[in-house]
Amino acid sequence: MTDSKLFSQAKLRGLTLKNRIVVAPMHQYSAERGFATDWHLMNAGRFAAGGAGLVILESTKVERRGCGTHGDLGLWDDAFIPGVRRLGDFIRRCGAASGIQLGHSGRRSRTHRPWEGGKPLLPTPENRRLAPDWNEWEPVGPSAFAASDDEPAPRALSRDEIPRVVEAFGQAARRANEAGLDVVEIHGAHGFLIHQFLSPHANRRNDEYGGSELNRMRFAIEVVESVRAHWPEEKPLFMRLSVQDDAGWGPDQSVALARIVKQKGVDVIDCSGGGMTAKAVGVPAYGYQVPYAERLKRDADIMTMAVGLIVHAEQAERILAEGRADLIALARELLYNPNWPLDAAQKLGVDPNFALVPPQGGWWLERRAKTAKDVSPSTFAPA
Repeated sequence: MTDSKLFSQAKLRGLTLKNRIVVAPMHQYSAERGFATDWHLMNAGRFAAGGAGLVILESTKVERRGCGTHGDLGLWDDAFIPGVRRLGDFIRRCGAASGIQLGHSGRRSRTHRPWEGGKPLLPTPENRRLAPDWNEWEPVGPSAFAASDDEPAPRALSRDEIPRVVEAFGQAARRANEAGLDVVEIHGAHGFLIHQFLSPHANRRNDEYGGSELNRMRFAIEVVESVRAHWPEEKPLFMRLSVQDDAGWGPDQSVALARIVKQKGVDVIDCSGGGMTAKAVGVPAYGYQVPYAERLKRDADIMTMAVGLIVHAEQAERILAEGRADLIALARELLYNPNWPLDAAQKLGVDPNFALVPPQGGWWLERRAKTAKDVSPSTFAPA
């Protein structure tokens, strides 16, 4: 095998990833009242069988009222553990490590699915049928300010409620461990509840959870402490941040928070951007968010994961070789090609025997490569 940073092992506490390719969390909106379905098994399995080192399950909600829409995956009750365990076990049988992202939508709760327009759900008979607990499914936030003019204002969380939400994150981490997962990622980005507390755009509180930057960080820090208290010391903890949201939270603040949460037990910052407003952050182009990972890696002295239009094998290899990040996360490109890791390994010349993937596929591909030497795979230029 030739040298490749992308296909080198990554050691994170007691976990060793076989390569540095991570499947980023991607909402599927396909759960049934919070429970995982066969869709989740298929979706996670195809990525794991495609050769990724780590597959992170979608943002899984720590409270019922934290669900963004119909179909969110849940981990707010022990009843969800067996379904999540089934997913994690299957991911590992396919050769990858398993992870889960824990989140809470906050004021972005109770909306239509994105492909249905994403507007707030109305209490129609159909929506009440799909959500019998409609009244309990309540949008909440740090302050009673709507995300936009066409969305309802959330109810501001009371001072007494905040510790219960913090504990909900910790209990979800406990359940993730009982389900046998290898990694937990805390979702602190994209305009969801933790990001809402961080942002002066959404957080107008005048108590110890609002006002100064450190006060606005308090909720995020307490969530990290709660999760780490319920998540084994030997298992790695990630945190996703919108490093730049163009709404009052930016790289300087992200560096400051990353330094703090590193001391609290976070191992990797997953560096994304945007989500606080409808305004696009940055111009979508190859690797446009990689500078966020580079900045936090350098200035916060923490491992980072780069994400955002990382499409080609050589591009991913170069990001790591230049020391701009420690891990590479892909999302939509994997929806386009679930076998991207396998394909990247071939293009980088690091896996001539197709050992990266399970033998149900690898054996046949190796046989074809040896017997049909003049045939190029469909993702290569024609020979």
